[in-house]
Amino acid sequence: MKSSKIVLFDGICNLCNSSVQLIIENDSKNLFQFASLQSAFGQKFLQENNLPDDAFKSIVLIDGEKFYTKSEAALRIGKELDGLYKVLRIFLWTPKFIRDFVYDYIAKNRYKWYGKRDSCWIPTDELKQKFLD
Repeated sequence: MKSSKIVLFDGICNLCNSSVQLIIENDSKNLFQFASLQSAFGQKFLQENNLPDDAFKSIVLIDGEKFYTKSEAALRIGKELDGLYKVLRIFLWTPKFIRDFVYDYIAKNRYKWYGKRDSCWIPTDELKQKFLD
């Protein structure tokens, strides 16, 4: 599958794994591929872009030569999905510091609210082609 949109996510976070599954279910254009931030691909990307390689509090969207983090990544992903998720793009007009404040609050509490796994989520055989490693 050819794709220029790659989503990096925290592989042990239940909220993040549920979000990946939601993206897959609503990605009728088949735009997105995925890798966990803990994977070799994710770690290499973080290091090459001078991002902390041990802080998995942000989703990252790689879109061609650009990348986005936190609320910017989430909203840019949402605008590509089917259904009502496209409406979320209106929040791109909200100042980034406000969006990221809300994002950071959720990220800080995600393990407490949603739990975490001992290891990264393993996709089904059917979905493996959407994952980089």
